Amino acid sequence: MSEPVADLLEPFVHGPRVAYFSMEIALRAEIPTYAGGLGVLAGDTLRSAADLELPLVGVTLVSRQGYFRQSLDGEGRQQEAPDPWDPAQWARPLDARVALEIGGRKVWIGGWLHVLEGHMNGRQPVILLDTDLAENTPEDRCLTDFLYGGDAAYRLQQEMVLGIGGVRLLQALGFEIRHYHLNEGHSAFIALELLRRFRYPPEDLRPGELPYDLPRARERMSFTTHTPVEAGHDRFDYGLVQQALGEPVEPALLRRLAGSDQLNMTRLALNMSEYVNGVARRHAEVSRSMFPGYEVHAITNGVHPFTWTSAPFRRLYDAHIPGWCHEPELLARVDCCIGDDAILAAHAEAKTALLDHIQAVTGRTLDPGRPLLGFARRMTAYKRPDLLFSDLGRLRAIAGRHPFQIVLAGKAHPRDEGGKQLIARIHTWARELGEALPVVYLPDYDMAMAQALVAGVDLWVNTPLRPMEASGTSGMKAAFNGVPSLSVLDGWWIEGCIEGVTGWAVGDSVPAASDGDAEALYVKLDEVVLPLYHGDRSGWVAVMKGAIAKNASYFNSHRMMRRYATEAYGIR
Repeated sequence: MSEPVADLLEPFVHGPRVAYFSMEIALRAEIPTYAGGLGVLAGDTLRSAADLELPLVGVTLVSRQGYFRQSLDGEGRQQEAPDPWDPAQWARPLDARVALEIGGRKVWIGGWLHVLEGHMNGRQPVILLDTDLAENTPEDRCLTDFLYGGDAAYRLQQEMVLGIGGVRLLQALGFEIRHYHLNEGHSAFIALELLRRFRYPPEDLRPGELPYDLPRARERMSFTTHTPVEAGHDRFDYGLVQQALGEPVEPALLRRLAGSDQLNMTRLALNMSEYVNGVARRHAEVSRSMFPGYEVHAITNGVHPFTWTSAPFRRLYDAHIPGWCHEPELLARVDCCIGDDAILAAHAEAKTALLDHIQAVTGRTLDPGRPLLGFARRMTAYKRPDLLFSDLGRLRAIAGRHPFQIVLAGKAHPRDEGGKQLIARIHTWARELGEALPVVYLPDYDMAMAQALVAGVDLWVNTPLRPMEASGTSGMKAAFNGVPSLSVLDGWWIEGCIEGVTGWAVGDSVPAASDGDAEALYVKLDEVVLPLYHGDRSGWVAVMKGAIAKNASYFNSHRMMRRYATEAYGIR
C-alpha cells in the first residue's frame, strides 16, 4: 500500500469506462458496505468485470458505520449495533474534493480508492464517497456514515452525494465516462447532473424552449430495477427536495421526469435511461405492468463463480474441468467429467466446515448424516421464513419418518418490526420442536457466513410470496456447490427449476396459488425430496450434478456481464 495513490489511479483514467453506481457494494466480507442481495450482486458485477477485463469503475458510499451488527438474545430478539470499519485498512484516500450544495450550504465530498482485484489478475477501481472531512459541519460529516440510516432527509442527502457528488468526483479524478449504470434508483440524481452539463447554447433555443439536451443525457444512462413492489421505490416530498436540492432543473421538467406528487427516484431513472432492465424474466414482466409504456428488458442475475464456489469444489473443478472459472458454461460437462464419489466427498468437506462453524457459534452439534436444510436471507414478511413452520405437528411427523435438520440466518431491517418478530417466533418454534427436529439460527448473517451456508447445506429452501422476489441469487450460489434448491416458483427459479433435475418447485408460478404453498412444501419434502436423499444416493447425486450442469453453468455473473456489455453499454 506504499504506492502513491496517483500511481494506483493512473492506469484506470486512460480510456473510456462505464461508471457503475450502487448505494451498496459487497467488496469483501471484511468491508461492511452492503446490507444484502443488492450489494452482493454489485460486488459480483465488479468481480466479473475484473475477470473479463471490462472497463468499469464502481461508485458507492464509504458507509463508515456499516449496515449493522446483529445480536440475538435467548428469545431471538434482535439487537443492532454499528458495524464500523476503517477505510484506511482497505483503501487509499484520494486528493480530489468536490462541492455539492445541500440546503443552501456547501458540502465537500472526498473519496477513497479501493482496487478490487479479481482472481485472474483483473482489477477494477471502486470509489468510496466520503463526507467525513474537516471542511464540513459535524452533521454533514456523518452523511456517508450509515447505510440506509436516518430519516427521509438523511436518505435524500445521501442520494444527492451518491448521484451528483459521484459524477463530479469522477470528473475531478480524470475519469472518462462513456456510460452510467444505475444499480437501483438511489443514484438517479446522476440524471440531474448530466442535464446541468448538457445544455443547448442560449442562441439555439426557441422562445419557451428548455435548455436541456435530454437525448444526450439519456443515451449515457442504463438503469437496473430490482424492486417488484411499488412501495419499495424511494420517494421524496417536493418540499423536502426543494429545501435540500433547490432547483437543479425547471420544476415542471422535474415533475414530468420524476412524478407529479412526489419525486420518485425510480421514475426519474426510467425516464432518463436509454436502457432499462429487470433482473429476471418474470421480474421484467412485473416491472412492465408496474410501469406501463416503458420498455423493460430482462437480464437475469448471476453470481461470481470463484467467490461462491467453496474450496473443495474449486479444487474438483480445477482438476476435471480446467477453465471453468473463466467459462462457467464448461460446468455443463460435469456429468461426464466428475464421478459421484468425488462430488460427495467435496460436499462432505464443505458440510463438515459448516457444522463446525455452527457448533462454534451456537454450541449445537448437528448430525452430518442427516440432510441439512438451509434458509438465509433478509428476514421480512414477503420472504416467508415462517412458511416451513406453518404446522409444527406436521413438520415433526415428517422428521420422524425422514430425519432432517434446519439452519437459518438473516437480519431484519432495524425499522422492520414484523421481520424482528419473525426471528423471535422462529426461536420459539425451534424450542418447541426440540431434538425431534433440530433447528439452529445463526446470528449476524454476512457474506462470509453466506459462503459457508450455500456450500455446506444439503438443500437450499426459498419461499417468497409471489411475485415479490425480483430474482434471488442464493440458490445460484448453492448450485455452484452442488446444492439443489426447493423453492417457490418466482424470480430466477422460474427459469432455473427443472423438476427433479436441478431441484424442486413449491407450488406453481401463479401468484393466486400462494395459499397452498405450505401444503405443497410439506408434500414435496415428505414424498419426494427426503425419501430421495435417504433412499437413493445415486439419484440424489444426479440432482446435485444437475444443479451444477444446468444452473451454475448459466446463472453466473460472467454471462450476465457479457450481456450488459453488449446490450446496455454498447461494448462489442
